[in-house]
Amino acid sequence: MTVLLSAQALTVGELEQKVGQEVGVSSWQQIDQAMIDAFANVTNDHQFIHVDPERAEKTTFGGTIAHGFLTLSLLSAMAQEAQPTIIGSQIGINYGFDKVRFLTPVRCGDNVRGRFVLAGLTRPKMAEIDVVWDATVEIADARRPALVASWLNRFFLAKDAEDIEC
Repeated sequence: MTVLLSAQALTVGELEQKVGQEVGVSSWQQIDQAMIDAFANVTNDHQFIHVDPERAEKTTFGGTIAHGFLTLSLLSAMAQEAQPTIIGSQIGINYGFDKVRFLTPVRCGDNVRGRFVLAGLTRPKMAEIDVVWDATVEIADARRPALVASWLNRFFLAKDAEDIEC
């Protein structure tokens, strides 16, 4: 299976040909306590399992774990790195999730990466495309992923982008 590099740019037509295929994998990123603590401060979620290593060590997890929403939020940076750019796209926006499941806790010190399968592509209006990604956040050396999600993005194309081989 071919994995596209983030620098690769595709027309809408070329991207449509990739439906059902894996189109990108991000690099590994380590989740450390500083990142977990910063996320806790931003979200005001200071549950001990995330921010108190001594207390968390006595739990079934054996230490602190990342917030599920922290892991989910990393998809944006992972996508920026791993997904192809769309020729003629002026901007892409997060359109939400149809499904998100947190399958395995991400422990402090774990390395994670994103894997993206292009699940669907539609054209709701002229100069717009909706893309559905089956996104998986993997944990290095783990049997199960941290999360799986069906993620929707909407891209707004330049007026002349429809003239570009679609």
